[in-house]
Amino acid sequence: MDVVADIVSVAADGVLDIQPPSGEKWIIMVITHEYDVELYHTDGTNAIKFDSATGNGAWTNLRFPVNENKYLQVKNLDTANARLIGYSGVKV
Repeated sequence: MDVVADIVSVAADGVLDIQPPSGEKWIIMVITHEYDVELYHTDGTNAIKFDSATGNGAWTNLRFPVNENKYLQVKNLDTANARLIGYSGVKV
């Protein structure tokens, strides 16, 4: 299995899409954040907010499958500053 991981500076009030390229499927296992965030499951049109967190922290022990059509979005709730958001998982 190949590891997929990144740490991204997400613009103020911006969103990080955790979305594999066409033809790939990933299982996301960890999402980290340095500020308040919201977590969404989306198809690019419809989005379901299913969790949020304040401050810095991480969601660990996730087993969330994503592909190019159904993926995760992590929203930076800081409206003044870019913030770091990261993820790691495996390509299946």
